[in-house]
Amino acid sequence: LIPGDLTQDGELENHRWLANRLSQLKTPAFVITGNHDLRVPETQDGYLGPEDFAHIYAGCGYAQTQKPYFHQLVAPEVHLIGLNALWFAPGESKPQPTLDPVQWIWLEHLLAQYQDQVILVMVHYNVLEHIPHQASHPSTQGYMLQDHERLAQLLRRYGVSWVFTGHFHMQDIAHQDGLFDITTGSLVSYPHPYRICSLKGAELKIQSKRIASLPQWPHLQAFSLGRTCRASDFYLRRLLANPPLGLSGSAADDLVPHLRDFWAKLSAGDAQFNLPALPSPVRDFFERFNDLPPADNDVTLQTPAPAGLLQ
Repeated sequence: LIPGDLTQDGELENHRWLANRLSQLKTPAFVITGNHDLRVPETQDGYLGPEDFAHIYAGCGYAQTQKPYFHQLVAPEVHLIGLNALWFAPGESKPQPTLDPVQWIWLEHLLAQYQDQVILVMVHYNVLEHIPHQASHPSTQGYMLQDHERLAQLLRRYGVSWVFTGHFHMQDIAHQDGLFDITTGSLVSYPHPYRICSLKGAELKIQSKRIASLPQWPHLQAFSLGRTCRASDFYLRRLLANPPLGLSGSAADDLVPHLRDFWAKLSAGDAQFNLPALPSPVRDFFERFNDLPPADNDVTLQTPAPAGLLQ
């Protein structure tokens, strides 16, 4: 399962290259669109548009549809729904991070049809908050699906427990009212993670692993950690300058060196922060990012099994 961001800027050449590589795998690969994958409302000038996405990735879940979203039976009584959360409204050149109106209707029809079986959902943007105030803070609200509450309520209504998301480049599992949002970091950024998920009945066992090295980078983890810490200064200044902290530029600059590994720890999952050297308001703010159950990397999630599920 690859929940989007298959390319850097939606280049048609790169989509074709990736689809070809995925077709060579020994196990099925299922992909969905991410914000980096569809930058134009129609295929043009070497960039892929939504109307051709299903054609390019026919072997990755889209063989029976011309739409950039799909439904597949992946095991007996286990269904995978891949959503497209990039809607080009009529006349608009930039997509909104939500489902188009027809897709909402299609989704609810599917959920109602298979609600007594296991349904796994994959969507690029986060459906639940993975850090405090993610949906409202200016620095992080863009990582949430625009209609995230609507989708969460719809999934709960039909007994869906597991939704797989991306976009945030973070290892985190959020849980709220029976719904788990399992977001996985990017293979191309620290800590270069992937997950192995085993589904048995009402139990989902999750193991997280990392790419440790590449031919060009034998010490990939150390190299990438240092790069992430150096690149996080701009993000940290935004967190410090925006409400609720609202620090001046000079005050934020003084604190950034104490927080340089903050984003790297969040990205790795299971983050715990102890920052006694920081002043109280700042310390309290950042220590609220300490991870809460369930664990982010290695965990077994349990939920009531649908009535018709075969054990």
